[in-house]
Amino acid sequence: MTTLSPENSLSAKQSATFILEKRNPPIDKTEWDSFFDENGHLAKSRDFICVNILERGLHPSVRTEAWKFLTGYYSWQSSWDERLMVDSKRRRNYKALCQMYEKIQPLLENLHGNFTETKNNIAYDIQKLYTKDPLGNVLVDKKKLEKTLLLSYVCNTKAEYQRGFHEMVMLFQLMVEHDHETFWLFQFFLQKTEHSCVINIGVGKNLDMLNSLIALLDPEFAEHLKGKGSGAVQSLFPWFCLCFQRAFKSFDDVWRLWEVLLTGKPCRNFQVLVAYSMLQMVREQALLESMSGDAILLACNNLIDLDADELISAACMVYAELMQKECPSQGVQVQIWTPPGTQENVIDWID
Repeated sequence: MTTLSPENSLSAKQSATFILEKRNPPIDKTEWDSFFDENGHLAKSRDFICVNILERGLHPSVRTEAWKFLTGYYSWQSSWDERLMVDSKRRRNYKALCQMYEKIQPLLENLHGNFTETKNNIAYDIQKLYTKDPLGNVLVDKKKLEKTLLLSYVCNTKAEYQRGFHEMVMLFQLMVEHDHETFWLFQFFLQKTEHSCVINIGVGKNLDMLNSLIALLDPEFAEHLKGKGSGAVQSLFPWFCLCFQRAFKSFDDVWRLWEVLLTGKPCRNFQVLVAYSMLQMVREQALLESMSGDAILLACNNLIDLDADELISAACMVYAELMQKECPSQGVQVQIWTPPGTQENVIDWID
């Protein structure tokens, strides 16, 4: 048996309340700059900053810079000068990758059928994107987006292109100014989130953990899902593949959730708690109407225009509830964040 710390549970509840009350505005440029000294070194702890991002979020004026720290593009221990050098190196490496790709593209087209198929899939997906705002202003450069996706496919041996990546990379392109920033931030985002959105790496694990979490916290609903609701949870893979992008009413809400995932607060695998919170939104209807798996899936797909703060707060409450459970010693292992200087706990969720 693993007994979980009530202090962490209390902290999660406090964060959930803080998020909804919005007692302080998002971190703006003035406050962000105050986190660093005159040489650009951290004057506040990384943990302090991440907790504030969880509870308050980031103002758009600092999101690009902050994400470079959150993803690992920049080291938290770096100075201003070191970050200038890193950015220059990222730019050079990106240019070298582009030159390499141009040289091998003909070979890929002639010898690798998967490359041609992937290239066609990327072109088809991008074509469907809305690239202008209501006023007709261009939001997304399709050619640059296609280039980033192709380069990512060729260079990333772990995460091959999958449907939905075009929507994710589009949000990175909207956030930053330069092509090399778009490419590297997406790569680092995948790594930082442990490829959680990649079908052949993290998505299956997320679904298994979601099933385990439901069985642990909501046995009644778990029984329904095993019976008449069979197959519903496994069909929720698009939530994870798109990192919940289509569930929100604005891009700002998507960025808000993603930056929380990047902080690692209040725990690793927070995306599973987010999915559980969303599934709870249809739980009462599913049980009352004895809905089938297909009907539950339809109800889940209708969860759109959600508010990121409300969803993050709900997931924090789930974490608080989870922390109060005594979990069996066998099952899916999920590492839970604990304060710096303490030993990390490993919670074994039920298979």
